[in-house]
Amino acid sequence: MFGRKAPVEPESPVDTTPVAGKGRPTPTRKEAEAARKQALKIPKDPKAAKRAARDRDRQARAEQRAALMAGDERALPARDQGPARRYIRDFVDSRFTIAEWFIFIALAVLVLGFIPVPSVQLGVSVAWMALIIIVALDEIWLLWRLHANLRKYFPDKADRRGASLYAILRSLQMRRFRLPPPRIKRGQTPEEPRTSR
Repeated sequence: MFGRKAPVEPESPVDTTPVAGKGRPTPTRKEAEAARKQALKIPKDPKAAKRAARDRDRQARAEQRAALMAGDERALPARDQGPARRYIRDFVDSRFTIAEWFIFIALAVLVLGFIPVPSVQLGVSVAWMALIIIVALDEIWLLWRLHANLRKYFPDKADRRGASLYAILRSLQMRRFRLPPPRIKRGQTPEEPRTSR
């Protein structure tokens, strides 16, 4: 009780220096919008501003299409992105499908159907039914082979969602008009995806 007192440690000095801010006042909304317009170089004239916006949009679309035609993965739409979609495109592009000529054959059948000769109309009807059956069988074979490979390389069902419709729509397009453009030649085996196990 009357013993020696414990030594009191001196308190550390409190740092009273002010915290440095950003060094400038926060711009008002009007000033921020003016700075943004200046950065975009938007003219004050409404007609000129619309024209400049159209030019910027046209240039952006041209750049995106050029990147898409070059096969740049970053320029692909969301529906075409990912290793599974890339493999589906390569698989379809490696095959010759009758479905890609379906529209042209259908137009020819439609034109021949207007010939008022019973034998021609009968032949057109038989050819039309045969064409539909051949295309359907070809698509079924393509999808069966494709899904066998997709289950092997992409075990997760989420990666395979929508694969059938994506493959059918691509196979119905003519090869030279497909976007993204084909990366491999007909008959070439698609390379195995990096996600394969």
